[in-house]
Amino acid sequence: MLKKLFLSITVIVVFANIPKPVKADEGMWLPLLVDRLNYVDMQKMGLHLTADEIYSVNHSSMKDAIVQFGYGCTGAVISKEGLVITNHHCGLQSIQANSTIENDYITNGFWAKNKNEELSCDGLAVTFLIRIEDVTQKILGELNDKMTEKERSAKVDELSAKIKAEAIKDTPYEASVKGFFEGNEYYLFVSETFKDIRMVGAPPTYIGDFGEDTDN
Repeated sequence: MLKKLFLSITVIVVFANIPKPVKADEGMWLPLLVDRLNYVDMQKMGLHLTADEIYSVNHSSMKDAIVQFGYGCTGAVISKEGLVITNHHCGLQSIQANSTIENDYITNGFWAKNKNEELSCDGLAVTFLIRIEDVTQKILGELNDKMTEKERSAKVDELSAKIKAEAIKDTPYEASVKGFFEGNEYYLFVSETFKDIRMVGAPPTYIGDFGEDTDN
């Protein structure tokens, strides 16, 4: 009887402590679509920026301050002269490439006291978003239900190439066209990439890597 009672209590306690279902309210959105998809909810959660301050083609906005650092990280512009800050691990390869036995920047850190002391970061690039444009109708308007998947894909590639070429004609920009929502919408991304990147400062690894992705 005692064993049965203990089993019953254990089952009740286990099931009583099962967490209630939690709905995730997060994600990644195209800046262009913030106003359309979730701006009202973001305001309710305390956002004070306007949608135009997050993304605008004609005015300064957050899109002008947030960059793609390298090929997988983000960074933020923090000066009018183009000083960019990012996570330590994002620049680790460049810190390592500039280190020598005499100057171990990974262990000891580095700081340029003037522009002449800045170190080149070969192979590193920083990309700014210039604009995003909805080109859905330019793509879908040329497709039809009679196309095979191969024909459809080839047509999308053909139209995308034309759209990209027109978008960056006579500019130093780059462009790409990407499909979203299972191919129901298409967007043109125009960007500018800078490849003359210099290392201005890096903390010692024991500081830069502290807390890993949570805090660094």
